[in-house]
Amino acid sequence: MPLNISQLQELAKNIRLVCFDVDGTLTDGRLYFDSEGRESKAFNVHDGQGLRLLEDNGIAVAFITARASESAKARARDLRLSHVFIGVKDKAACLQALCEQLSITTQQAAFMGDDVPDLAAMKLCALACVPSNAHPWMFDHANWAGSKKSGEGAARELCDFILESQGLMPAILKKWGVMA
Repeated sequence: MPLNISQLQELAKNIRLVCFDVDGTLTDGRLYFDSEGRESKAFNVHDGQGLRLLEDNGIAVAFITARASESAKARARDLRLSHVFIGVKDKAACLQALCEQLSITTQQAAFMGDDVPDLAAMKLCALACVPSNAHPWMFDHANWAGSKKSGEGAARELCDFILESQGLMPAILKKWGVMA
């Protein structure tokens, strides 16, 4: 049974860790290779700001991706993220181990993914999240679906939802000179 907005906000209030798949979640899913086989990807600056806002407000952020991607590593370094797992075959086991390391339960975690390799990790979390253009199968397994597409602000939308649910947005806006 789908959750209503109040139920989702209640779940979001307890989130201490937000995990993201990379390809098709933080990017639009397209992979670019140059003539020497080097990969490049495009990341949305608004998504990056959302990830930093989470971290700066005490909510851990992790990349958990199956691809061995230098581009994802570089983006994580750029965002100063501590929890970066590249080339992961079992995302659920990785998530479980990270929760144990952080001394939290999986019910204090959210996971945003876009396709079937993300399902097991999503099922462990309190908030199983998808961008609006996730594979159609994923919507039956998500309890939060954004209105934005992957690589076009979907991650920021989730970050803002969690920050707002936890009552952190007024202080964040005040810090940036905006009175909420």
